[in-house]
Amino acid sequence: MKNLENTKHVNLKHERRRFIISTLSAGLAMAISPLYAQSVTSGNQAGGIKSEQGNPEPLLQDSGVSVIKLFLCGDVMTGRGIDQVLPHPGNPALYEGYMKSAEGYVTLAEEANGRIATPVDFSYIWGDALAELKARKPDLRIINLETAITRSNDVQEKPVNYRMSPDNIPCLTAANIECCALANNHVLDWGYPGLVETLDTLKKAGIKTTGAGANIQEAKAPAVMPVSGKGRVLVFSFGSETSGIPRSWAAAAGKPGVNLLPDFSPKTVRDIRHHIGALKRTGDIVVASIHWGSNWGYQVPREQQEFARWLIDDAGVDIVYGHSSHHVKGIEVYQGKLILYGCGDFLTDYEGISGHEAYRGDLSLMYFPSVEPADGKLIKLDMVPLQMKRFRLNLASRKDALWLAELLNREGGKFKTGVELVADTLMLRWTG
Repeated sequence: MKNLENTKHVNLKHERRRFIISTLSAGLAMAISPLYAQSVTSGNQAGGIKSEQGNPEPLLQDSGVSVIKLFLCGDVMTGRGIDQVLPHPGNPALYEGYMKSAEGYVTLAEEANGRIATPVDFSYIWGDALAELKARKPDLRIINLETAITRSNDVQEKPVNYRMSPDNIPCLTAANIECCALANNHVLDWGYPGLVETLDTLKKAGIKTTGAGANIQEAKAPAVMPVSGKGRVLVFSFGSETSGIPRSWAAAAGKPGVNLLPDFSPKTVRDIRHHIGALKRTGDIVVASIHWGSNWGYQVPREQQEFARWLIDDAGVDIVYGHSSHHVKGIEVYQGKLILYGCGDFLTDYEGISGHEAYRGDLSLMYFPSVEPADGKLIKLDMVPLQMKRFRLNLASRKDALWLAELLNREGGKFKTGVELVADTLMLRWTG
């Protein structure tokens, strides 16, 4: 890719990188039963890692045909730089402080990790994740898609705007993505025309959506995902202003937009309960995708924890699928139900952007929760560590996998969860 005109100016390049990271900051295993968890961790400290050396223990297999296994991940941001390396790059024009072309993000990635042989094929960005998906055979593949899929030039006044050319939609179908949650702070980056085109493109590709629509009824409607011989999964997508979603983006009667939470109050939970209760059948699994919180920091605000627990206690939610943080956060199992407070980033064009390196935003996880349809309780959670390099997902090194394990043990300790690394899989354990 061609460098931007000012790339050769070292001082300006550093200034540009500092600006980019500042705007990002501003704008923006497997699980086992408690009994098994106690047996494998007996005699170990809560934060310890088992199987660091020697032969790994065999992975437990799902027992029972009724178990539903999902694939979840952090934010999928296929716009901007990633769009430029795909076969049909869209208009690269940007309106950021010092970055005026999406090609600049390709330049930053290449400066950091080497040349990207463009154009890449549609499956390239998923890298080693494709083999993991094939081997682990999830029943459904669900993502938070944090980009507009559009040719619209109706740019919104925001620090950062993401768009991907509709002609590059095969990069999602290459991974057989079945559902996109859209209640986030980038789906309307290119205005209402951009939202309409995003929804239309995903529909034509056979990908279900939730969290955004032509009106509040459409935005609130779940993606209903039948699982042959096992039941249904209902995916609801919610967004919070705490993630940077403008209040003006909220859908209303006769107004397009996203399914924006007014707050994290008990009244909001009651409203959600009434909506879910009217749709949920016996045996359905309900996933609440929530885009919330700041980009950086491991602390889980009390209001988020209370809200997640209330959704489980009072609204019939079985899995809380939280995202917005640019890094992995702690995991909780509450009343037997999974709460992912922050799944981190998954596919992004952040390579080469300096700042916040201590959070290791280049590392990500594939989450494979298995749940029992009868009561929605978590049976196990497998997590596969990956690293983004040259806009491709690669299996993380053992050193990096252990770094993630240490992080999840430290941050999960307050929720009585931890992980152990077995082969290339982080396995969740919990008590209570």
